[in-house]
Amino acid sequence: MAAAVAKATENGSAAAEIGRPTNPMVTPMLTDLYQFTMAYAYWKAGKHLDRAVFDLYFRKNPFGGEYTVFAGLEECIHFIANFKLKDEDITFLKSVMPTIHEEGFFDYLKEIDCSDVEVYAIPEGSVVFPKVPLMRVEGPVAVVQLLETPFINLVNYASLVTTNAARHRFVAGKSKILLEFGLRRAQGPDGGISASKYTYIGGFDATSNVAAGKLFGIPLRGTHSHAFVSSYMSIDEILDKALKSHDGSRVCEDFVSLVQTWLSRIQLAGSLHGVFGETNQSELAAFTSYALAFPHNFLALVDTYDVMRSGLPNFCAVALALNSLGYKPSGIRLDSGDLAYQSNEARKFFRAIEKEFGIAGFGEMAITASNDLNEETIDALNKQGHEVDAYGIGTYLVTCYAQAALGCVFKLVEINNQPRIKLSEDIAKVSIPCKKRCFRLYGKEGYPLVDIISGESEPPPKLVKLQNEVSFTNFASTPPPFYYFNILGR
Repeated sequence: MAAAVAKATENGSAAAEIGRPTNPMVTPMLTDLYQFTMAYAYWKAGKHLDRAVFDLYFRKNPFGGEYTVFAGLEECIHFIANFKLKDEDITFLKSVMPTIHEEGFFDYLKEIDCSDVEVYAIPEGSVVFPKVPLMRVEGPVAVVQLLETPFINLVNYASLVTTNAARHRFVAGKSKILLEFGLRRAQGPDGGISASKYTYIGGFDATSNVAAGKLFGIPLRGTHSHAFVSSYMSIDEILDKALKSHDGSRVCEDFVSLVQTWLSRIQLAGSLHGVFGETNQSELAAFTSYALAFPHNFLALVDTYDVMRSGLPNFCAVALALNSLGYKPSGIRLDSGDLAYQSNEARKFFRAIEKEFGIAGFGEMAITASNDLNEETIDALNKQGHEVDAYGIGTYLVTCYAQAALGCVFKLVEINNQPRIKLSEDIAKVSIPCKKRCFRLYGKEGYPLVDIISGESEPPPKLVKLQNEVSFTNFASTPPPFYYFNILGR
C-alpha cells in the first residue's frame, strides 16, 4: 500500500486520492527539533540518501494485560501521502536553526516528500504483541527520521485507547451495548475525536461525539442530562400538549393528561401498592416534555431526585402513555448510586408493570448505566448480578486512566543493507537488528498459535510432525493442516 502512496505522491494525486490527516496540525512540522537537526547532520555528511530501515514497535502490553490492538495506521498513511514542507515552514526552521547557513539544506527540505518511502504494516485493528514490528519503514534515512515522532504520536494513543476499549468489551461481554461518553473529559479536542474513532475500532457500539459521527460515520447516541430535568418547575410549563399516534391515525390532544392518568393507574395498581407515593412533578414534566419532542426513542435519566420513588414511576407513566399511542419507549439511564441494586429493582418494576397491564415486552425495557465506569466496576457489577443492558463509559476509557502511554519506539535496524542494533544494560531496550518478516501461525481450527519474527532473507515457517507433537521450522512450503500468514504486509 505504501508503495502505491509513494508513486502517487510524485504526480501530486496522493493527497486527493487518500485524503488528509484528520487533524490539520498533523504536518511535517509536528515533530521534535532533533529530527531536523539530525536531518541536517545527515545532509552535511552526505548520508541523507542512505537507505535505512526502521521498526516501530512497543516493549510491553498495556494495562498489565497480554495483548494490544494496533491502531493509527490509516492516519500515518494520510500523513506520508501529504508530506510536504511549506515555504513558511522553511522560514520558521531557519529562525530556530540560526547556526545553519547552507541554503542548500533548506532547498533540500523544501523538495523532499515520501515518494521513496515504503511502509510495511500489520493490518489496523489486529491483535499484536511486544517486539513484533507494527510498521517497517524504509527510505532515505533523513526523510524516514522525520517520520519518527509523528508516526509514534499517531500510533501510541490510538493503539492504547483501542486496547482499552477492547478490554472493556471483553469484561462487559458481547451482548452489552457500549457507548463512548468521554468527549468532555478527554485531553482536548484531538483527544476527544481520536478516542471516539478508536474506541469504535476497539469494539464500542456508538459515541456521544457529534463531530466524530460526522467525520467517521460512527453511530451517535444521547438523550438528556440532569440539567434538563431540573430546569422544569411544573407540569404547567408544557404548552403544546398534542401528540400524534405512531401510525398517524389519531391525535392525542392532551398527552399530559394521558401521562397523569397512567401515573394514577400505577399508584392504584394492587401489585405495585406501597412501592411509591407522590412523585416529583417537575421531573414528570421534564419526562413528558422530552417524550413529546422524541416519542420514537424516549429514554429518560431517572436519578435526578429519587430513582425508586420518583424516577422509575414517572418514566413508566410516560412510557405507558407513549405505548398507548403505538410508540415503543427506549428505556432508562442510571447515573449514580448502587447500579447493581437499582438495575435489578428497575427490572422487577418493569416486569410488574408488564404483568399488571398486559403490555408485552415492557419488562425488558433497556437499562443503561453510566457514572465513571471502568473495567473494575463492570467486573464488580457482573459479580454482584445486575440487569444493565448498556454502559456509557467516559473518563476512565478515553483518558486511559490506568496507563498513560503505550511506549512505542522507532528504531533503526538496518542501513545500506547492514544490520544495526541498539545495546543497553536494560535488556528490554536492546533492539532486534535487520530487516524482518513476521508470521502468525494458525492451527487447523483457525485460531492463531504464535507469532514468529524472521530475517527478510530467511524462508517462511514449515510444519514438521514429530510423533504426536507439532513443531515448526524455517523451511519453505505451506504446511497443511496448519498454515501461516505474513502479518507484516505492504
